[in-house]
Amino acid sequence: MNTYKNIVVLTGAGISAESGVDTFRDADGLWSRYDVNDVATPEGFQRNPTLVHEFYNLRRQAHKTIKPNAAHFALAKLEQNFQGAFVLITQNVDALHKQAGSKNLIHMHGELHKGFCIFCHAKVECFENMSTETSCTSCKRTAGMRPDVVWFGEMPYHMDKIFDKLSECDLFISIGTSGTVYPAAAFVADAKHAGAHTLELNLEPSHGISLFAEAIHGKATEVVPAYIEKLLSAQQ
Repeated sequence: MNTYKNIVVLTGAGISAESGVDTFRDADGLWSRYDVNDVATPEGFQRNPTLVHEFYNLRRQAHKTIKPNAAHFALAKLEQNFQGAFVLITQNVDALHKQAGSKNLIHMHGELHKGFCIFCHAKVECFENMSTETSCTSCKRTAGMRPDVVWFGEMPYHMDKIFDKLSECDLFISIGTSGTVYPAAAFVADAKHAGAHTLELNLEPSHGISLFAEAIHGKATEVVPAYIEKLLSAQQ
């Protein structure tokens, strides 16, 4: 195994699935039970903010009993013990990476436990239910708080920083992603263009499998810790 100096990791819903977090695009995923246009678009929020708040309130309550799994902890261990540059980019809005100990973390799709005021753009922590009556702690106005989650049709957060990190990495690892959601699905091509070794760790081959130089398929709680142990051993 090569010795790397700059690692970028991308995670998707597959890494949290074994903790009990619902995925989106699987046969029994969230989008099989909810209309994405109703609960994950700015237009849906404008039409029926009460429904959107109910959807995210249910998810927030469900996450109270969900814990990080071995894959989350393995990535935190990699960050703590890797001697080079490291950044973890997640498409997930859950807090499992943070709870596992990851620190250099980019939430490109926002965070479930934060609220965003459409009037003053303030972001606040939110662990309880929100509604149209929730007031912003900054501007004090009501009817303007929404989940701080990137919806379809909106630009993901921190894209300039992400592209900078991809242009500098020599190892890109994609974990638990379907390879269908852009711009994240194109990150492997960006890393490959920068000369990085590209690796997929996934339950099954993603839609972008042909872009990866290496792939290991299996449960995230098995393949992620095993690979990271080998990676850290090779760096010593």
